[in-house]
Amino acid sequence: MAARARSEERRAEIVRSALEVIAERGYRGASLAAVAERVGLTQQGLLHHFPTKEALLVAVLEERDQWDATPSREWRLDLLGSLVEYNAMRPGIVQTFSALLGESVTDEHPARDFFTRRYATVRGEMARMLRAEFGDRLPSGLTPEQSAPLLVAVLDGLQYQWLLDPEAVDMAEAFRGFLLLLQGPSSD
Repeated sequence: MAARARSEERRAEIVRSALEVIAERGYRGASLAAVAERVGLTQQGLLHHFPTKEALLVAVLEERDQWDATPSREWRLDLLGSLVEYNAMRPGIVQTFSALLGESVTDEHPARDFFTRRYATVRGEMARMLRAEFGDRLPSGLTPEQSAPLLVAVLDGLQYQWLLDPEAVDMAEAFRGFLLLLQGPSSD
């Protein structure tokens, strides 16, 4: 039992180190040797926990999703604002996700299938959330299904802008402004 707990702790430490290395170098520039060195293991020791670079990448992506919008979670618009604020407190995670997302659009990237599935799921969840909030039509007249990809694009686009110029882009404030746009004209 204690050996299993140590193994799980070591795996978590490896994933955290991989997050850091990928954030610094991108997936293609991140080597297993660099991750092993960061965590204080030999490359062979790292391979004991993650037999391939792709297996480590999947663990990194799954870990990131545990912290955010997993499909089992029921999201509301006000909770999305909290998620944006939370992301602003963890730039390394946002940077890693953004680097992997950007790289994943290339052919044969090992994260491509993950992101393709993830975005299909997230768009579906966002459409359900928008339908619960607004019904079959948003104040703009768009359906939740038409609006969901736009909502996801704003979330991810804000992350890129914030990473590039955090002094000029306040993610949380900008997202609150976007939520006002979704809600339409105020009745004041």
